[in-house]
Amino acid sequence: MVVCGEAENAPQALAAVKELQPHLVLADLTMPRGDGLEFIKDVRSQHPEVVLLVVSMHDEALYAQRALRAGARGYIMKNEGGEKLVEAVRQVLQGKTYVSEKMSGQALEAFSGRSPQAEDATIGELTDREFEVFQLLGQGQTTRQIGQRLHLSMKTVETHRLHIREKLHINSGPALIQYAVRWAGTQSLL
Repeated sequence: MVVCGEAENAPQALAAVKELQPHLVLADLTMPRGDGLEFIKDVRSQHPEVVLLVVSMHDEALYAQRALRAGARGYIMKNEGGEKLVEAVRQVLQGKTYVSEKMSGQALEAFSGRSPQAEDATIGELTDREFEVFQLLGQGQTTRQIGQRLHLSMKTVETHRLHIREKLHINSGPALIQYAVRWAGTQSLL
């Protein structure tokens, strides 16, 4: 294996993929000047032959499925270590999907219908865009700021907020913001 390039942010990474034409891209979900899930979708649409493996600090239970749906072939937590990373790289280059044993077990349990209801299961039901809005609310962003960051109208952001409240069974806007901030706080501890 040879490292053929590195990038500091999503636009640079997309340009590097176009220029260098790698077989594999290791990507994080947290990227300066871009969202990791959107980056994965962009690479998949522009370079479908490229294999993507997410290497992230974000909770696999919440993000792995989203990353796989976006087009990644695998998801590994940064704290797994070098041996597991090499194993993940080899698996995805062989055309297989890689997730941790724990995540594989949860997927099988859910598929069999025997999975216990997880605390964050309703957050998992949010669409990618709703999840983005929820995360930004948790970071203290206003509707206007979210709209500017995601290039959405304020009305569209408000619609997403309404759908989030419905899916999370939250009765008011302030309660949604409190819940999002608490949730964001727990994610930063991981």
